[in-house]
Amino acid sequence: MESKSTLDIDLLEYLEGLITPRRRELFLKVLSRRTRFLTVALEDVYQMHNASAVIRSCDAFGLQEAHLIEGRFGRRLDKNIAMGAQQWVDIYRHQTSKACMAALREKGYRIIATVPRADAKSIVDFDLETPAALFFGTEKEGLSPDVLAEADGAVYIPMYGFTKSLNVSVAAAILLQELRERLNKTDLHWGLSESDKLNKRMDWACKTIHSAGEIIKRYYSQKSGTE
Repeated sequence: MESKSTLDIDLLEYLEGLITPRRRELFLKVLSRRTRFLTVALEDVYQMHNASAVIRSCDAFGLQEAHLIEGRFGRRLDKNIAMGAQQWVDIYRHQTSKACMAALREKGYRIIATVPRADAKSIVDFDLETPAALFFGTEKEGLSPDVLAEADGAVYIPMYGFTKSLNVSVAAAILLQELRERLNKTDLHWGLSESDKLNKRMDWACKTIHSAGEIIKRYYSQKSGTE
């Protein structure tokens, strides 16, 4: 059973009254299509534009969270390339692949390597019955031995030309688009919980309103003064 949200509904309604009706409707529309059923994990991607482009794809295809493993090269997210997508996608940072995999398993995800190994499934045959975290490796080296050894499965993109590999951001976009389209056609409960939607509405409202922190302080100050 879904737990009740402790979010202040009155505050949420107050803040949403400060943004345009069109913006509120857009938030609701986007949240109705958001999912945590699929997520991605980028393992030490070196090129900043690649990491940022993958976050844009997560937002575009409705994934609410993404995981960045940044032990080797540090932070790899460029807000200019992500074009604001990092505001709408929950980004979790990890120092090691093992720590990332442990956190994802605790949430109920399968660890899926994006490599064309012997046991890999084509994107059109990939099993979507349970939540999956798609792991993408570095541009030159691919996924680490740790991920390859511990992955629960693998998925690949069929290719028919001389080229047998794709840029990581291109590969991520293709996989996410295909798997999201397939997910939409299932009867699985892939949407956000009502509690999660409320929390994201609050989060997005605060990110939209200038000086939201000061406005919230004044709200509670005025509220306590009238009670």
